[in-house]
Amino acid sequence: MKRAAELAVEQINAQGGIKGRLIHLVERNDFANPDSAVFVATDLYNAGVVAVVGHLYSAQTVAAAPVYNSGDEPVVALSPSSSAPDVSRLGPYTFRLCPSDLAHGAALARWIRNRLGLERGAVFYLNDEYGRGVRETFAGEFGRLRGELVSIDPYLGDTPDVAVYLDRLAKNGRSQFILVAGNRNEAEQVLREARKRNVIVPLLGADGLEGIEQGGPLAEGVYVSQAYLPTLDRPANQRFIEAYRRKYPDAGLPNQPAAATYDAIYLLREVIARAGTRRAAVRSALAAIGTTSPAFEGATGRVAFDSLGDVPAGEVHIGVVRAGTIRLAEGG
Repeated sequence: MKRAAELAVEQINAQGGIKGRLIHLVERNDFANPDSAVFVATDLYNAGVVAVVGHLYSAQTVAAAPVYNSGDEPVVALSPSSSAPDVSRLGPYTFRLCPSDLAHGAALARWIRNRLGLERGAVFYLNDEYGRGVRETFAGEFGRLRGELVSIDPYLGDTPDVAVYLDRLAKNGRSQFILVAGNRNEAEQVLREARKRNVIVPLLGADGLEGIEQGGPLAEGVYVSQAYLPTLDRPANQRFIEAYRRKYPDAGLPNQPAAATYDAIYLLREVIARAGTRRAAVRSALAAIGTTSPAFEGATGRVAFDSLGDVPAGEVHIGVVRAGTIRLAEGG
């Protein structure tokens, strides 16, 4: 996020800023902690910023939203990647540039049934808001498509104890896939334990598995739903990738939060150029994107907000890990 924001600001300022006024980027770190997020939000609110790009994670966005949406001069907070369903209900000054978790679960269910042709599987889910959200939407859509879930099991922790679940799967032999509604570390633990028991079936997960391609041969063939892939062939994305590589040659490819942060800065440039810097005017102009104002075409795709500050047409892609990279799966 930080790199992408600095890149966008550098580019815009090199072009003269916004109507001759340069952008000043005020950077704060919430340390992925809700209490710190509230402190950061209060600091930014009182500093008089025109808008906020953040927070990265849903829990911090939820914690900070009452600050941004309160007082005499509420301020827009535009999150690049807070995907929890609850973000839709945080207030009129809260927006996001990614699909919600509800979209990921449903997309994975359709992929498994319609593209992989699998009928039965198991779900392991992190027993928190994120994991339960992906589980519920996946199970609902998979059931609608007449798929069968032979087990749905919760876990806790970065290295969950899933041995008993996998022993059961190995014994009955009916599961054709495993869905992990959680994060990368947990999925890798499931893969290791599954291999020990010779449970060799496709493993799939939502955007919480980001970075699993770095897991080496263990991760080969894992399917991951993503709101963004750096390999997407659209002009705005290719321009972003080229500029990012030039500025940060040793950083590797940017991820979804980076691409969406880059889009957020450019989107705010358009909004401020049209509406000015008054906070209420920024909010009104941003809310109009895709309705009374044209949609925004960015690196992450087409941005059009609904009445809740969501992007309901946001794309969810299915990627697959091949030789240490996530590539767009055929038909994904």
